[in-house]
Amino acid sequence: MSRQAELTEQTADERHYDVVVVGGGAAGLNGALTLGRARRSVLVIDSGRPRNAPAEGVHTYLGREGTPPAELLAAGRAEVRGYGGAFLEGTVVAAERRDDGGFRVVLADGGAVRADRLLVTTGLVDELPEVPGVAELWGRDVLHCPYCHGWEVRDREIGVLGTGPLAVHQALLWRQWSERVTLFLHSAPEPDEEEHERLAARGVTVVRGEAAALETSDGRLSGVRLADGGVVPCEALAVTSRLVARAGFLASLGLEPTDQEMGGHVVGSHIAADATGATAVPGVWVAGNVASLTDQVIVAAAAGMRAAAAVNADLIAEETRRAVAARRESSSVTG
Repeated sequence: MSRQAELTEQTADERHYDVVVVGGGAAGLNGALTLGRARRSVLVIDSGRPRNAPAEGVHTYLGREGTPPAELLAAGRAEVRGYGGAFLEGTVVAAERRDDGGFRVVLADGGAVRADRLLVTTGLVDELPEVPGVAELWGRDVLHCPYCHGWEVRDREIGVLGTGPLAVHQALLWRQWSERVTLFLHSAPEPDEEEHERLAARGVTVVRGEAAALETSDGRLSGVRLADGGVVPCEALAVTSRLVARAGFLASLGLEPTDQEMGGHVVGSHIAADATGATAVPGVWVAGNVASLTDQVIVAAAAGMRAAAAVNADLIAEETRRAVAARRESSSVTG
């Protein structure tokens, strides 16, 4: 049997849902909650690999400030279940259009489910600079967002690892949280004269040369070792990762990630969508970081709600069309 035939073949034991939500983070859970309250049958498929798992707490989330990520997700799952939502642990590897216009979602273990609509909230993957120690300290002392972590490292020795043309912008941003900021140029371009002036005016130290590794003391970051052997003290290091949409399975529907820019520079890839999360493929919506790379948790949750409302409206429109067609057919028979 061909791969296409395998993916489109229906089996009697496949469950059918109004909506399958792929991804169980803030966007997916809030989308599922919204759909459950709209009396839709919803299944959330999640691989159990949340991006913010290493973080100690979720920040700038009103009413949930500092909540550990796992605790927030557990509360969200309980709320979704309270409205009839179901959960399935697994990794989606493909999604195929069915003859009736719905979808068949295939998992890595060979299982499959059917859905009338898809809401994809799989988030993104951080591609980190290949500097020893960065991955090991990611989410603790190696950080990406000052609004997420700046308060926790305020007034400390903060380093910024330059990896691209936005390095100066990043260093000046982190300067808001500490007067002791060092920009390690690493692989970033040399700042121009105006940029050097801005950095100097704000007291940001510029260190040239590549970073060779991170130094630690008692398991915490203590400095950045340069290629020439010198070590610069550092208690927190800001790193710009490449943000890559986690959505390879959408290729089977013809949806491929496209570049997303910030400040005129490509920072990663995302699945393009309109303001409601609707993609170029009818019946497929996206929300959260898979669609907008810089969304924080509270924004991703809001995007999940907005997309879910659009999904429900689309289902209502289809159900109404069918009801009208059935009524007309019935009238023509009895008339």
